[in-house]
Order: sequence, then C-alpha cells, then structure tokens
Amino acid sequence: MDNNYRDKKVAVIMGGDSAEREVSLRSGAAVLQALLERGYNAVKVDSATNVAGQLVAQRCEVAFIALHGRHGEDGTIQGLLEIMGIAYTGSGVLASALAIDKEMTKRQVAGQVTLADSVLVTADDDCTGLWQRCGAVAQVVKPVREGSTLGISIARDEAQLQAAIAAARKFDRRVLVEQYIDGREVTVAVVNGRALPVIEVVAASGFYDYAAKYTAGTTRYLVPAPLDDEVYSALQRDAERSFAALGCRGAARVDFIVAPGGNYFLEVNTIPGMTATSLLPKAAACEGMNFADLVELILADASLDR
Repeated sequence: MDNNYRDKKVAVIMGGDSAEREVSLRSGAAVLQALLERGYNAVKVDSATNVAGQLVAQRCEVAFIALHGRHGEDGTIQGLLEIMGIAYTGSGVLASALAIDKEMTKRQVAGQVTLADSVLVTADDDCTGLWQRCGAVAQVVKPVREGSTLGISIARDEAQLQAAIAAARKFDRRVLVEQYIDGREVTVAVVNGRALPVIEVVAASGFYDYAAKYTAGTTRYLVPAPLDDEVYSALQRDAERSFAALGCRGAARVDFIVAPGGNYFLEVNTIPGMTATSLLPKAAACEGMNFADLVELILADASLDR
C-alpha cells in the first residue's frame, strides 16, 4: 500500500487516563504490532503522563491515535497534536469534541437521521417526576461524554430511573435520558467517508454493555447483517450522512437501533476499537481487508486539521 508515512517515525498513542484505558491499551497494542510487522518505525506512547514530552523525546513525526474516551476522542489530544504540528489519524478537534458529546451530536445530525426522544439532565436539575414527563416508558440513561457503554443503564420505572441517573452522574455531570427503542442493534463503520458492511450485534445478555463488548464469546456478530436490502442501504446512507454532518474524517463507527418505526441513530464513535473483538476490523474483513491493511489505510489518511 502506498503510504507517505512509511519512512516517518509513527507514535501509536494509547492508554491515557480515561475510564477506557484498558481497552485503549489493547487497541494500541494491536495497531503497533501490525505496523511493526509491516516494517514501520513505530513506537508506543502512553498518553497518561507527559505525552508531549514523549513525542518530542522519541522524535515522532505522525501519530496513530488509539485512545478511547476523555482526552482521546474529545478533541484534546487532537488539539495538542495540532499545536505540535504532528499529523494524526481520525477526526479533527471540532468533530471529535462534537461526537463525544451525545447531546451535541444529536443536535448536529438532526434532520439527517431518525432520533429517539430525549431529555438532557444537568447536575443542578431536579429529576423529581421525570419518569412521568418522559411518558412513563422505558428510558436509556447515558453519561453525555463517555464511551464503551460505561455508565449506561436501562430504566423501566421511576426508582430505576433515579438510580440510573445517579450512576451516570459518576461519569459525567450531564446525563442524557433517551427513550428506549426495542429493536435490533447494528453498527456501520465508515472509512474515509464510505460505509463498510453493516454488522448486527446480538448480545447474549440482551444488552450490549461493556462486558459484552470486550469479553470474547458473549456476543454474536452478524456480518453482513441479515436485513432487508432497503433497510441495509438506508443504514449505510445514514452512517455516511452522520459522518459528514459532524465533519469526521478517517475511520468512525455509527450505531443504530433498527425498529419498526425506523432506523434510530444512537451515536458516532470517532476512534473505533481495534481489539480482537472490535467491530471496525470485522466490517473491513467482510470486504476482504485484513487488519494490517486496515491499519495502513487509516494511517495513510493522517493529517493536520488545517
């Protein structure tokens, strides 16, 4: 694969200090191994401490970002790399900051995709009676700025809703209470603006939570997803629209729920996982692209957001 960065020192930035540190280390290790096997001059950089100093000391010229969550997907590491003049993979500062914020993401893609009804709850809000205001139907409660389903739970009555909000507030001062849509969970990876095959996610527990995502054997992945052709095409189209609406670049993943009322948009992940159980590599493999080819394709798109 033709790559302008083959002769550059590549920093694989991983780890960090977010709640998703362990997953990030696994993603980063897989990416680093693939680059080394392809002959790249690649090194590990754990962003948990003095990331700028490490990049300078190792004379890194380009960065493959394998971080998840805060200080990785939120535009902060991207901003640092912009200041340092080091090209990096994935979305830029603004797109990253928008996409990690579930409330801002919904505002940005409104009119492009189908959205579930939701209410934003801040730290100062009195949630008394919120269950009735939400129609007394099941709600999904999410920290606004967190990934890997951390802090997410489903509430089916008033008591569960209050407990779910309290749990989500441990991760973020702002919480999104969103109508639960009963349907099939699917995800669509988008690379360089083009949607890859749709994957249906079938968790044994019925809820695709942190354990289901990162514990081998607990979830089935159907790729390509067994969906009607029209629904399948609509999902790919909506994924590309969401990617464009947020101004994303490189690789991202867009999650949906397929229900009788439509294909409901959930969120955009601007730095998809790259572990053995991750969805982006599965989608690429469905098109005949192996893991190392995918890593090289993502790296080739690295740039500054200018």
